[in-house]
Amino acid sequence: MDVQTILFTFFGGLGIFLFGIKFMGDGLQKVAGDRLREILDKFTTNPVMGVIAGLFVTILLQTSTGTTVLTIGLVNAGFMTLQQAIGVIMGANIGTTVTAFIIGIDIAAYALPIIFLGTFLIFFFKNKKVNNYGQVLFGFGALFYGLTLMGDGVRPLRDFQAFEDLTISMSENPILGVIIGVIFTVAVQSSTAAIGLLQQLYDQGAMELTAVLPVLFGDNIGTTITAVLASIGASLAAKRAALTHVIFNLLGTTIVLILLVPYTGLIAYLQQALNLNPPMTIAFAHGIFNVSNTLIQLPFVAVLAFIVVKLIPGKEYEIEYKAKHLDPAFIQSSPAIALSQAKAETLRMGEFAEKGLEEVRQYVKTNQKKHAELTTQFEEAINNLDRKITDYLIRISERSLSDDNSRLHSVLMDTIRDIERVGDHMENVMELVDYQLTNKVSLSEEAMNDLEEMFDLTIHTLQNSLSALEHENIDIAKECVLQEEEIDKMERKLRKKHILRVNEGRCSGSAGIIFVDLVSNLERIGDHAVNIAETVISENE
Repeated sequence: MDVQTILFTFFGGLGIFLFGIKFMGDGLQKVAGDRLREILDKFTTNPVMGVIAGLFVTILLQTSTGTTVLTIGLVNAGFMTLQQAIGVIMGANIGTTVTAFIIGIDIAAYALPIIFLGTFLIFFFKNKKVNNYGQVLFGFGALFYGLTLMGDGVRPLRDFQAFEDLTISMSENPILGVIIGVIFTVAVQSSTAAIGLLQQLYDQGAMELTAVLPVLFGDNIGTTITAVLASIGASLAAKRAALTHVIFNLLGTTIVLILLVPYTGLIAYLQQALNLNPPMTIAFAHGIFNVSNTLIQLPFVAVLAFIVVKLIPGKEYEIEYKAKHLDPAFIQSSPAIALSQAKAETLRMGEFAEKGLEEVRQYVKTNQKKHAELTTQFEEAINNLDRKITDYLIRISERSLSDDNSRLHSVLMDTIRDIERVGDHMENVMELVDYQLTNKVSLSEEAMNDLEEMFDLTIHTLQNSLSALEHENIDIAKECVLQEEEIDKMERKLRKKHILRVNEGRCSGSAGIIFVDLVSNLERIGDHAVNIAETVISENE
């Protein structure tokens, strides 16, 4: 086999393997009903439960990095403490070993029929659930087919003297093996692919167990790099979670390297005693390492959290997603008090909309990722409170209400709908900036100044409308209605200025499209703010 064929076979196999993992993970998420975030939220009451939740979610996602990213969002949101997050990250490390065990089953001979079965379920059935199972099967088959191609690509390596010398060096110097494992995992951005390749090399006799194990530990460290890269420029919580992942795996690798000789002996003994094939031997080595690492470090979660906070100091701004005022007891005893509770929570929801708008304004100005993260979290907090307050109000409506309380109930139902829509437009603005950055579109200084002016007016209008609701102040509400007319005039004026800039060549067409969409979303936010004010006017006059 010539060099070109080796490279093409290996990299083609790697591509199919990575696609299979991703496709299978996406399918499993759909089968699970996309309730992974809820699982992490509800079942992380302590670090032990966090480990179990992290294990389960990682099996479904087929990526420990994906679980870490979800966890970071929940820490930022105030749904989860750093200590609970550490438990989830530990569980994610165990969950990521499952794929290695799947590979160890060695059903590569059936990869193509499994791919066909998956394709059949995707293309010949209109039922979404059947399609999702088809996606899982297709990804599962592609994983094995890609692995087979990778194995074919690396098989000639065992005949190269240079590779043989390298494996001998790794056996004699485990640190070298760890470094190679880190480099390869960082290069392919997948510890699963790196470990799958190791399983193939060991299966073909290209590497001894003494050389394989250090590389395996290096793969575990390498998988943390993705989270580290994702945390650059991100929030404090993201940086701390990423550092936790790194420290956890570094400590585990250090401990196992100290005990490498007895550990290698244990794996060799298990291989003989259980009659394990080479890929399953690596799966056991990987699984035992991660489970042992978790059991050793789990009692010291608080210490690990303390170290991380000391290494990355600072106070993180946390958003409390959970409702603070909606006490179900008041619904039965006093619907009037329950309504005042719902009003307080609605105003809190409105405060999230104000803060989210301010964050997305900063994202437009600075393009810093942390502002986008906070915008997303505020939008999710708004959606969460929308559901909670709506359910609470529906339960209140089942009680007998006075005319005044009925009017307030109606106002609150309308208001939460408008605030939720503000959150949606806020997210639209963020996605437009994402598009702008992805496509390297720049807005002129004049356009940025115009946007800043419109943001000022829009945020001020929203603040006034919420103030009118809080104090039931018709004068402030009427001022809001006048401000909406200003927003409409400003939108028309900015559109005309934009057309002029495009005609004069001072602004590109693509920048113009983004600018118009940004202005349009701000105008719609203004409309929803005024809807709140008009509801206050109609219910109090």
